[in-house]
Amino acid sequence: MLTPAHWKSMLTRRHFFGRSASGIGVAALASLMNESPTAQAAEGGGLPGFPNFAPRAKQVIYLFQSGGPSQMDLFDHKPNLGELRGTDLPDSIRQGQRLTGMTSRQAHFPVAPSKFRFDKHGESGQEISELLPHTAKIADDICIIRSLNTKAVNHDPAITFFQTGAELAGRPSMGSWLSYGLGSDNRDLPAFVTMVSGDGGQPLYDRLWGSGFLPTQYQGVKFRSVGDPVLFLSNPQGIDDPTRRRVLDDLAEMNRLKLNEFGDPEIATRIAQYELAYRMQTSVPELTDVSSEPQHIFDQYGADSKKPGTFAANCLLARRLAERGVRFIQLFHRGWDQHLNLPRDIGKQCAATDQASAALVQDLKQRGLLEDTLVVWGGEFGRTVYCQGKLTADDYGRDHHPRCFSMWLAGGGIKGGLTFGETDDYSYNITADPVHIYDLHATMLYCLGIDHEKLTYKFQGRYFRLTDVHGKIVRELLA
Repeated sequence: MLTPAHWKSMLTRRHFFGRSASGIGVAALASLMNESPTAQAAEGGGLPGFPNFAPRAKQVIYLFQSGGPSQMDLFDHKPNLGELRGTDLPDSIRQGQRLTGMTSRQAHFPVAPSKFRFDKHGESGQEISELLPHTAKIADDICIIRSLNTKAVNHDPAITFFQTGAELAGRPSMGSWLSYGLGSDNRDLPAFVTMVSGDGGQPLYDRLWGSGFLPTQYQGVKFRSVGDPVLFLSNPQGIDDPTRRRVLDDLAEMNRLKLNEFGDPEIATRIAQYELAYRMQTSVPELTDVSSEPQHIFDQYGADSKKPGTFAANCLLARRLAERGVRFIQLFHRGWDQHLNLPRDIGKQCAATDQASAALVQDLKQRGLLEDTLVVWGGEFGRTVYCQGKLTADDYGRDHHPRCFSMWLAGGGIKGGLTFGETDDYSYNITADPVHIYDLHATMLYCLGIDHEKLTYKFQGRYFRLTDVHGKIVRELLA
């Protein structure tokens, strides 16, 4: 057993400075635990001076379509490809660009035109596939970008890059950066919430909504569709609310002792998160109880909106979260990885997501929330114009394609009814106005009133940011 004398003799230089910093930790804790409105806003994070200028949006709803939706079957119409059906993609177009291992050994790369009809919609005349009849109804509210591009050609590095600004795992996710920079407008709910729907497809790891090297209080909270929406939300059997309160008070006191001793900010985070979890016992059940929603809202989002865990149900919850001031709401929907049987499978994906995606934009708009909410729809890359596998009269598949793909944005200071960027006749290369993911991130942050070069965090001797050392604001997208 260590005596006090032994303990003092083991005091290291690092321990000494840690204890010296305890005053800072206690001050931070006092701010976290204070009940003043200013402290409540700071509880989820928030840096002095942020936002850096007047924001166009206060929050983000990100509808991430995991797997890579085919741009040329949804948003990038190429009517002249019909005449080139079955011909080999010219080397002058492919330009020796990197292919995945799934098609790199194909002897031929037969062109596969989309079998779906495109029409012009809205006063803006945006061209949208027949697969998305509900999205077509909001054509004048959305900005379609046809010229997104990335370097990652495989799913995990590509989706990791989209979420964190790096292909390798370990960086903070986009929602964590926003939680860190802007904090939360609701002290009773997390600043960053994520939900997952869809079956099969690529796995989605918790690190995609993790805080990386940022303090853990900024990581996303995953809402579940079965049981408690958040793990351990309910009191254990035999524990009532007064008992739970006493346990948390005692635990907080023990953590304060450790905070005073070591000055570790993660201890202050732990205390604050316990308190948030306690308040969520009331706020989350109220949030997820949609019984008060009128029938016409369920009709607007579709029949699946009454089925927990579906994309439609998650879209409805996203609107309710936005109403309550949650900063970053991310919905992941799996199943867009259509290497084979694309016409069949993309139809199923669109049927599961189209109505609810459009309903979310319409619902936000009718409630006056769209101007403060940036909605983003898209996946980690696009699909190839050439067929993977056998091309038949009715069937084709498509491989991964990072060179150009499409996404849409709405609300939050974005110009509706705009189609931005151009691709070649094969939807294979960008011919005008390229938008890299770094540029998308920089533009999203700008809409939230953030200078992307100023939102930084020092880690291992270097200042990191979501856009690394890149990124430019695409001002043509702004209203």
